[in-house]
Amino acid sequence: MTELSPIDNRVSTRAFKDTPVPQVLLNDIFTRAQQSPSNCNVQPWQTFVVSGAKKDALKQRFVEELMKGDGPKPDFDWSVKYAGIHRERQFGSANALYSAMGIEREDKNARQMAMLRNWEFFGAPHAAFFVMDKYLGIMGAVDIGIYAQTLALLLEEHGLGSCFQGALGQFPTPVREMFGLSDDQGILFGMSFGYPDEAAAVNAARTERATLSEAVTFIS
Repeated sequence: MTELSPIDNRVSTRAFKDTPVPQVLLNDIFTRAQQSPSNCNVQPWQTFVVSGAKKDALKQRFVEELMKGDGPKPDFDWSVKYAGIHRERQFGSANALYSAMGIEREDKNARQMAMLRNWEFFGAPHAAFFVMDKYLGIMGAVDIGIYAQTLALLLEEHGLGSCFQGALGQFPTPVREMFGLSDDQGILFGMSFGYPDEAAAVNAARTERATLSEAVTFIS
């Protein structure tokens, strides 16, 4: 395995084997993730990893919240509406995902069922929730993004798949209750992870990346 292979190989995994990751390996991965950089070394992340019966109970609570039909009530503002090239990429990502699953654009029921899988953790044995003090604002969010990326690459290094999910922060009430969060803390987003189900069609989905010239400007 080359040094860059976790970066090259990482994809969003949306189907997992029902095989828990050994606790000793989880301890090693999350310990190494503590080396992530952060502004002024404040290390704002508070990570909650839920597994087993607690994870199943949280999944059920999520489904109950969705059935209420009240809509998302996230701790942080997720109201961005993509425009221009960003909207094109959003549509491209959705097309790649639903095409891999064989779901037609007009099949709204199948798309809704696929969306529901977010709150079922895509069948993963573990889910991580990234929490921070609300007052930290955008700087805390930047630091947690760096930390989460480090974590995802460490998981990939050990043959584990992951999927970052803003959806896991959209209905915070069940999570707040289970983890005993204070009013000063907020759930930024979550991540399902475990051993990928290589046979699942959804895991064949691939998205495109912008070229170097589109993304980077070198000035000298």
